[in-house]
Amino acid sequence: MWSYSRRSFILSLAALSGCGFRPVYGPSAAATALRGRIRVREPKNADEFFLLHRLEERFGRPEGARYRLDYKLETRERGLAITPAQETTRFHVLGRADFTLVDTASGKAVTSGSVDGFTGYSAIGTTISTKAAREDAYRRLMVILADKITSRLLATPPGEPG
Repeated sequence: MWSYSRRSFILSLAALSGCGFRPVYGPSAAATALRGRIRVREPKNADEFFLLHRLEERFGRPEGARYRLDYKLETRERGLAITPAQETTRFHVLGRADFTLVDTASGKAVTSGSVDGFTGYSAIGTTISTKAAREDAYRRLMVILADKITSRLLATPPGEPG
């Protein structure tokens, strides 16, 4: 049984290498090549701060950044659960981030895209607990958007940085 699993594994690796599959993490992979090379636009509000913080967790603090990541962030809320007394007890927080990766040397856009996501929070409880739940939902949304931007940049790297 073990040799069958080993054979399957080796064959699957050969098949993946034949279709252009490249690992994202590794010595000369996109994740390593972009680490510390992307400067994210300065945040203007709390949502943008949490987006920047997560992107820096994923790509590292910029040290000699070759790229600049510009973005446009949009968020909105939508009430979901409404009681017979017309009180909304659950909200969805929807977000969208349009991003552009710019080569700082040439000033040209290297890649761009758009990602979206959503989270939710409950408005049942005290005013303080509802406010805390709302703030947490926005923070979680920024993590989701930052992770999707990261995945997009790693899946379609801008070439060989450096």
